[in-house]
Amino acid sequence: MDEMLLQSEYKQQIDCEICEEILALKEEKNAIILAHYYQEPIIQELADFVGDSLELSKKAAKTDSDVIVFAGVDFMAETAKILNPTKKVLIPDLKATCPMAESCQAENLNQFIEHHPNYYVVSYINSSAEVKAKSDFVCTSSNAVQVIESVPPDRPILFVPDQNLGEYLIKETGRPMTLWDGACSVHEAFSIEKILNLHKQYPSAKFIAHPESQRHILKIASFIGSTSALINFVKCDDANDYIVATEVGILHQMQKEVPGKNLIPAPTLEDNNCACSECESMKMNTLWKLYKCLKNESPEVTVPEETRRKAIQPIQKMLELSHQHLN
Repeated sequence: MDEMLLQSEYKQQIDCEICEEILALKEEKNAIILAHYYQEPIIQELADFVGDSLELSKKAAKTDSDVIVFAGVDFMAETAKILNPTKKVLIPDLKATCPMAESCQAENLNQFIEHHPNYYVVSYINSSAEVKAKSDFVCTSSNAVQVIESVPPDRPILFVPDQNLGEYLIKETGRPMTLWDGACSVHEAFSIEKILNLHKQYPSAKFIAHPESQRHILKIASFIGSTSALINFVKCDDANDYIVATEVGILHQMQKEVPGKNLIPAPTLEDNNCACSECESMKMNTLWKLYKCLKNESPEVTVPEETRRKAIQPIQKMLELSHQHLN
């Protein structure tokens, strides 16, 4: 038998054994595993719930589990801890950070606030607990338009940290905003030239994109939405081919929802192995790290109580607004 095939079969056997151990530990510790769409497929399959930032926040707020294992990046686990101060929140790798969130440090935001005390601060959920604690409103890409429209018009808005999402929101809501100089490298990696060339190969394909993408990418999109919205669009739309401009991990859940459709990752400026855009931070969470973190109940994510009390206010406001919108 081919050596590579043997190695592949051996890895599958090991992965299955680790999965069984994780499921046993999860039951033993009354734990829940929450995973973002950008996690590797095997982690998504193990998770109790897979979703975007808004859905994961809602799930974290409602869980009865004693332990929350968050397969995502640090700001997501922090949000779960803010909403669940008495529960233990774990993350497979503490180094799984969001570079865009790190572009807006709390001390720099504080300097802006000191010089512009009349601004409402709206922070994208892709921000640290400390930044959320200094914010008047928090939003996700799923409800950002709702949140901006809910901000009273009596004061100017500072939107942090994603300027691409901010530009999209200005266009959608008509609200002028000052934008922080931050962006997601995953969503800035797409090549419009390669996308247009790819579309020539699939002329009937619809191009769909996440609003963290740059303006010239969004300009050619048939549909713009959060990860959940992109999945729902493909489910409800009648086309067969789609070029998808967001982190490639979304294709796992999306393909499960539409097994007969052709999903093509949008090409990037770099010639990488899959010609797609991957988040290195998200992919730092591996199956083995997930097992170790649940077994050892470490690394644990903590948020100082004073920060948590301040940060939970705009987060709860966001969740209440989303609930009202559904009703």
